[in-house]
This record gives sequence, structure tokens and C-alpha cells, in this order.
Amino acid sequence: MNFNFTEDQKAIRELAYQIFSDRATDEFMLGFSRSGATYDDALWTTLAEQGLLGIAVPEAAGGSGLGLVELCMVLEEQGRRVAPVPVYASLVLGGLPIAEFGSEEQQARWLAPLASGEAKFSAAVAELSMPEALQTTVTAAKEGDSWVLDGDKAVVPDGAVADYILVPAQSADGSCSVFVVDTRTSGVTLTPVTIGMSGERAAQLSLVGVKVDQGSLLGEEGQGGDILEWLEQRANVGHCALQVGVTEEAMKRTAAYVSERKQFGVPLGSFQALAMRMADSYIDVEGIRSTYWLAMWRLSEGLDARAEVRAAKWWACDAAHRVVCTAQHLHGGMGADVEYPIHRFYLLAKQISYSLGNAAQQLEKLGHLLASDDSLGFRALEV
Repeated sequence: MNFNFTEDQKAIRELAYQIFSDRATDEFMLGFSRSGATYDDALWTTLAEQGLLGIAVPEAAGGSGLGLVELCMVLEEQGRRVAPVPVYASLVLGGLPIAEFGSEEQQARWLAPLASGEAKFSAAVAELSMPEALQTTVTAAKEGDSWVLDGDKAVVPDGAVADYILVPAQSADGSCSVFVVDTRTSGVTLTPVTIGMSGERAAQLSLVGVKVDQGSLLGEEGQGGDILEWLEQRANVGHCALQVGVTEEAMKRTAAYVSERKQFGVPLGSFQALAMRMADSYIDVEGIRSTYWLAMWRLSEGLDARAEVRAAKWWACDAAHRVVCTAQHLHGGMGADVEYPIHRFYLLAKQISYSLGNAAQQLEKLGHLLASDDSLGFRALEV
């Protein structure tokens, strides 16, 4: 495993850092939170103009032709500023599976407008973390060369502004296929739901007699299970990338605060109990980073990363809770102010921790993996 990044990758990180830092300042975010707006359209446009929305889009479709590693670098910087743009939903949930499983025609049709910022995407996969009894089903009935979709999907990330949504649907024979549904199609209803810190960041999806053609089928008919498994791993790693940015920045801000804030005439950070809590936060952030890097690297190399992804997401859920709680606690009364910057990091970290499975769910799935495949238990010795 090589932890060294290329010069191009470092340049991408620096560009993303500059864009997010220049736009999503604390002053801007405070005004934005009071405006009632949900997304920063100007920032979205800037990301498109600088080529970051097309970072993992094939060159033939107008993108840079890079991959998961470069995309995760962008997500880290977004998390560092808690920037209100649907990068994760569009580029990870929408863009990556289309780039992997879509035909050249489909890539040109959907990924070109994604790279230019003209279209936003998402995927109706939030239910992957729900108990089977709570999951809803979209059915696909074939009519000639077309399908008719009916059903509902809950909590589609950034679905309220998505132009296209990837929807898994079950056929009469029990097989699953994935369709890219234009949200402007007759019979499609999106009902915004409020989650997280900035309003309508998700939507309930309802499909009633929605007719889609052959060109809307992603991959092969019946390939939906493989596509969803492939996507879930990358979606969880994308969450880990965001969480690294969120927790590292929350930790750094807290360290600066306790170094400057004085009590009894000395900085708070000089108290041993507080210094130890900050040390624990540093260890937790590095735990999130190292496990996520391993999972990201294995995926980018085409290696089996099922166990590594579960372990990384567990760290991103469990350790992040400790980091942001420490950050809020050590800020004292300021940490309880919902308009103080540290509160944004707390809320986004918690939102990520409960998306696509919380810590307990990730640990349970990791246990099932280890119990069913003896080779996974020895992987650490092979790396």
C-alpha cells in the first residue's frame, strides 16, 4: 500500500481547499444559514468551472478521467468547510456508477451535464441500512422495450434538487435492475424532507406509472444487486472522506480555542484533563483517516475491500462521535450556540454517522463477513 500522493492529486486537493475555503467562510455560512437557502448555487458553479465536478467523469464525457482517490480528496475539503453543495450525492451516488456501468452513450448523456454543473444526481439507496421489514420496493414491469416503475423510496440524499435519480427496481421474476430516472418524468413526485443543519437535503421519492425506456437501464437487466453492492462500498468510503474533513477541522478549531481561552489566568489547554481529551481526538481522527485510506486504496486498485470498508465506516461513525462531542464540550457555552461554527461540524458528523448504517450496523455486517469468509481474517498479514 502506497500512502504517497502524486503531484496531480496534491494539486487537486489544494484547488479544492482553496475553493471551499474562499467561499464557505464562517461569516458566509452564518449568513447563509439565516437566509433560508439550502444550497450554494454559486459554489456549485465554481466547482464546475474549475473541473472538480468532472473529476471522476471519463474524458470522453467531458471530465478529467480520474477516479475515487481524487474524488475523495474533494470530499475531504468539502467536509472541512461543511459546504452546502450536493457533491456527495451527485458525484458519488450518481456519477460513479454511471461511469462504471453505463454505456458510452449513457455517459455522454448524463455525465457531460454533471461535469458542467448543469445536472444534479442522487440514488435511492438509503434503505440499504434499514431493517428488511421497513424497506420499500419499487417494481419494474416490462412493456416491450420499456419498463413501468411503481413504488416509493425514502430519504433520497439531496433528492429535492436532483435532476436524475438512480432507482433500484424489482421485476416480477425477483431480479433487481437499476434505472436512471429523470425527475421531470410524469408520475415522479419528490417530497422534500428536512434533515441535518441546512434544511431540505433529502426527499421522499414516489413513482406512479413512470415509463422509462431501454436507455434508462443502467448496466444489464438483473444486474442491480451487483451495482448496489459496488455502489454501497464507494458510498461508505465517500462518507469516510467527508468525515475526515469534518473531524479534523473540528479538532483543529478546538485545539486553537483551548490554547487561547484562559481560566484562572492560564490557557485551558494547559489543564491535563483537557490535553488528554485533545490527544484522544487526534488518535480518533488518525484512526478514521488510516482505515479509510486503506479501504479507498483497495477499491481504487480493484481489490476486495468489503471488510476494510465496513471497518472504515465503523471508525467514521464511532470515533467521529467522540471527536465532535469533545469539540462541542471544550467550547463550553459557545459550543451550545447553534450559530457558532463548531455546531455545524457536530451536526454533519452525526448525519454522516447515521447514513447507510450506523456504527453498530457496520460492526454487525463486518462480523458476518469475517464469519463467512476465513480469508478476510488474514488479510492484514497479506497487506
